[in-house]
Amino acid sequence: MKDWLIPLAAGLGAGILSAWGVGGGTLLLLVMTLVLGVPPEEARCINLLYFLPTAAAGVWQHRKNGLLDGDALRVTVPWGVVFAAAGAAVAAMADTEALRRPFGVFLLVCAAVTVWKRE
Repeated sequence: MKDWLIPLAAGLGAGILSAWGVGGGTLLLLVMTLVLGVPPEEARCINLLYFLPTAAAGVWQHRKNGLLDGDALRVTVPWGVVFAAAGAAVAAMADTEALRRPFGVFLLVCAAVTVWKRE
């Protein structure tokens, strides 16, 4: 039962959190690596693939609700693609062990800022 129930629950939870703008991908990565034993490299790839339909659903909903600014999209999307590709190239060359602690600190700071803003 664990073979399908935990991944299903993790995907559902990540989808709900993503819809709320909380960052369900981080939850999905943690569940895959810490609970399911998926190697980090494989978990990152799965997370990126998971993001594609989630992002498409978000864009579709925002468009449906009239919340997209076409002019802003025409300016920002090309730059986003360029810098995403550059970031991926740099990340492929980076030592993941050297980035582990700074990324953890970054996540903790983001969480603290989020909690602090809500009060």
